[in-house]
Amino acid sequence: MNYLASETSPYLLQHATNPVDWHPWNEAALAKARDENKPILLSIGYSACHWCHVMAHESFEDPATAEVMNRHFVNIKVDREERPDLDRIYQTAHHFIAQRGGGWPLTMFLTPEDHVPFFGGTYFPNTAKYGMPSFTQVLERVAGYYRDHAADVRGQADALREAFRQLEPGGSAAASALNGQPLADFREVTGQQVDREHGGFGGAPKFPHPTTIDRLLRHWRGSAHEQQPDKDALFFAALTLKRMAEGGIYDHLGGGFCRYSVDRFWTIPHFEKMLYDNGPLLALYAQMFQISGDESFRTVARETADWVLREMRSPDGGFWSSLDADSEGEEGKFYTWTPEQVRELVDPDEYAVLAPRFGLDQPPNFEEPHHHVRAWHLRVYQTVEQVAEGTGQPVSTVRRLLMSGRSKLLAARNRRVWPGLDDKLLTSWNALMIRGLAIAGRVLDRPDLVDAAAAAVDFLRASLVVEGQVRATFKDGRARLNGYLDDYAFLLDAVVELLQARWNTAHLRFAIQLADGLLERFEDRENGGFWFTSHDHEILLHRSKPLADEAVPSGNGVAACALARLGYLLVETRYLDAAERTLRAAWRGLQEFPHGHCSLLNALDEYLQPPELIVLRGDAREADRWAATLGAAYNPRRLVFAIPGDAGDLPAGIASKAAPPAPSSVLAYVCRGTTCESPLDSLDGVTGRFT
Repeated sequence: MNYLASETSPYLLQHATNPVDWHPWNEAALAKARDENKPILLSIGYSACHWCHVMAHESFEDPATAEVMNRHFVNIKVDREERPDLDRIYQTAHHFIAQRGGGWPLTMFLTPEDHVPFFGGTYFPNTAKYGMPSFTQVLERVAGYYRDHAADVRGQADALREAFRQLEPGGSAAASALNGQPLADFREVTGQQVDREHGGFGGAPKFPHPTTIDRLLRHWRGSAHEQQPDKDALFFAALTLKRMAEGGIYDHLGGGFCRYSVDRFWTIPHFEKMLYDNGPLLALYAQMFQISGDESFRTVARETADWVLREMRSPDGGFWSSLDADSEGEEGKFYTWTPEQVRELVDPDEYAVLAPRFGLDQPPNFEEPHHHVRAWHLRVYQTVEQVAEGTGQPVSTVRRLLMSGRSKLLAARNRRVWPGLDDKLLTSWNALMIRGLAIAGRVLDRPDLVDAAAAAVDFLRASLVVEGQVRATFKDGRARLNGYLDDYAFLLDAVVELLQARWNTAHLRFAIQLADGLLERFEDRENGGFWFTSHDHEILLHRSKPLADEAVPSGNGVAACALARLGYLLVETRYLDAAERTLRAAWRGLQEFPHGHCSLLNALDEYLQPPELIVLRGDAREADRWAATLGAAYNPRRLVFAIPGDAGDLPAGIASKAAPPAPSSVLAYVCRGTTCESPLDSLDGVTGRFT
């Protein structure tokens, strides 16, 4: 066992028995590098990463390779999901050094005294192939270069530090500069990028980009009362969600989405299933059903939510991180089929509809790259109506046979060797799922989803808040690591969303605690916006202020939007001012690259046109009925909070909106921004206010 044996990260524990003398990133490992004047070999990955497994099997489990690593380097292994601060720094450094994008596994070589990288790459093979040298050749050459070219290494380190300094956004814009031009520019650029046949944005590999889909829906809704509503924006969003749901990126047996598609048709995914994708996508499919009434969107939302509760929910009430791409050493083996396997499991009449529906009557569409296994991965090839026409059966019969056949296949799949589960709980990813469950629970009238979201918030409050500060990760009863910007911002946003699905004053108090934590621990008080790490965080090579959306939304964008919404609810100008300062700090990025800043565009949209805020006070059951009516249509700029008349311990901004004296009635307080109208005592009066 090496020094990873006492860690909680499933990814690090996967490497605890390697012959490599692995260390976690900590002061002891960094001191060892300094004392021995050995460069650091930093390897960053995560447990669901296919190529991380490949490199581990080829190199890190090989005693001869390990001997070279141990002789020349201090070897540090990092789980990028636990330490996104380190991953962000060294992915950026890789881009500077290699002049191309990075990925995982990330392999970087750092100076021992100040941890500046001087060489790096991603996956290195154990033998020379793919146009790359073998990993042991790389190790020997890097060690020799560091030994013989110390002055060059120091010069490159200085240049890299300067490059990091250039990344920082410029000074804040004046408040008067904020306008809607980036919103219009986003729409123009996105219209040029969309794949009008298969949905999505750009070519292969094709990612879901939920922040872009969300922004398109908000843009369409914002134009609804204009002379020419932007129906194309709605079409682009609906097309993308529809094609993804038909494609192999969606799990047609168990529900939920894989990370991305390797082709532009959404057919073959990278098979890992991540919590952070499925939370936002759950919300979007529920909202698209809300907009369109199309049952196919409700089905995907329902099946995805059911998958999360069935397979990703921990006994504590939180949600695990991911399912691996591999099982039994093969990528996708858990999910793929042969026609013969399916025939043996289902009745002939079920196979007769399953085969044309999911392409079992087509040539195989998947080949596992290392074992050359040819198989069929399920995706929709024919609509239910086409299958009915081809088989001469009623649509209702086809639906029944598809449901029974899929159920049998899922039961058989569940008896296979499962992909690895990363069972750590990450605060930020849990928050994304809480938000998705709250929205889906409200839209689909699924109280069990709201129950799950509320239970997850209660778990996080109880187990991941230590001495008033949020922790980033939890496993085996241990909450660890300082919370990051995303932990606070995403959780604040999720709780504000949950309060619209079900009021809980304790949750409101938690939201206030999170908002205050953002301002106290992360805000750049001089220039606006929020740092990714807190003011008391470990000092690293670079402290970033991330503004653009990446695989997850921008913490700055989510913070600005959630703070403003909470500020309007509480009439708290501190939060509103911080949101505005964030937009001003991000203004240059919004102007130059609007389509990469969708989360901040949402905050800008609600800054320029504050949301409608409806606070309902009075009888709890009646207030919930009003809230269901007022929230029935998709309107992301409308916030509805049903607060029971007997709710106590309310902040002054809400307590001033008193409940009516009659115990069975409701009063509605309608506000735009910080301006509120006289309360209304009938639901018709409220709905008439918006017609």
